Amino acid sequence: MKNKERVESQISKLEEKYKNSGQDLSSYLDGLLYQRYLTYWDYIHLDTLLSLQVPRTHFPDEEIFIMYHQITELYFKLILHEQKQLVDDKSHDIKFFIDKVNRINSYYKALISSFGIMIKGMEREQFLQYRMALLPASGFQSAQYRMIEIYATPMENLVHHSKRDNFSSDDSIESLYENIYWKNGATDKETGEKTLTLKQFEYRYTPRLIRIAKQVNKGTIYHKYRQLSDENRNNKELIKALKTLDINANVNWPLMHMGSAHRYLGKEAGDLDATGGTNWKKFLPPSFQKIVFFPEIYSKQELNDWGKQWVDHIFNPEKR
Repeated sequence: MKNKERVESQISKLEEKYKNSGQDLSSYLDGLLYQRYLTYWDYIHLDTLLSLQVPRTHFPDEEIFIMYHQITELYFKLILHEQKQLVDDKSHDIKFFIDKVNRINSYYKALISSFGIMIKGMEREQFLQYRMALLPASGFQSAQYRMIEIYATPMENLVHHSKRDNFSSDDSIESLYENIYWKNGATDKETGEKTLTLKQFEYRYTPRLIRIAKQVNKGTIYHKYRQLSDENRNNKELIKALKTLDINANVNWPLMHMGSAHRYLGKEAGDLDATGGTNWKKFLPPSFQKIVFFPEIYSKQELNDWGKQWVDHIFNPEKR
C-alpha cells in the first residue's frame, strides 16, 4: 500500500511539472515507453570521442600527443566548471568556497601527476619529426587556460610583470588585456613581432576573452575571497587551498612544461624553437612571469621568491 501511495504521489508531482508544457503527462509517459534503454557508450558518445584523434603524420607517438592534449582540455573544462560556480555564488558560504577550490586542486593534481606522459612517454626522435607537421599550432593557443586565469584573478594581476606597476583596476579591460603577460611569450625573438600563432589566437579568441573579463570584472574568485568576512578570509583551510591553487596553476604546471621543453627542445636537441615559435625559455619559467592569483595571502618575501623552484627543477633533476 505504501508503494502504491508513493507512486500516486510521484504521478501527481509529474502532472504538476508538465502541465504548463503544452502536453499532458500521458504524452510524456508514451515517450518514456518508446524510448530506448540508455547505454554507457551512447551516454558519453564513446565512438565519437575515440574518433577525435586524427594524426597528421605516420609516427605512432603523435597519437599520444593528441590524446594527452585532449585530456588536458577536458580537465581545463572541469576547472572552469568549478570556477564558474564560485564566481556565480552569492552565499559567501565558506564550506562551499573551500570545497570548490579543493576540487580545482584535485584536477590540477591529476594533470600535474600525469605530465610524465609528455615528458617521458614519447620518443624524442619521433616528436622532433612530427612536430614539424603541426606548425604553427601550439599549446600556447589553449583558450580555456586563459579563461581559467581570467576567472581566478583581476586582469591587472595578469599584466606582464615589467609593466604591472603601471596598471591598476581603474584601467580598461582592453588596455589590461593588450598588456597581458602571455603575449610576450609568442613574439618573434629576432624582430619582436607577433608570431602567426599569436595572431591566429587573437583573431579567434580575443573578443571572447575580453567579454569574459568584463563579465567577471570585480567578481573573480579573488574578489569573492576579499568579499568574505574577516573571520572567513583568515580561515586556515581556505588559505591553504588558495595557496595550493596558486602553486599548482602558476608554478607546478609551468614547471611540467619546462621539463618537457628541455627534454625535447633543450640543449640535447639543439635548442629548438617550440612549434608555434613561442619563446618558451622566457615564457615558461614561473619566476620570470610572477603570476600570482591571490597576492594578498602571501608575505612580501614569498612574493619575491615566487617560482624559484624552477631552478632546482631544471638544474637539479634529482629533486624533481
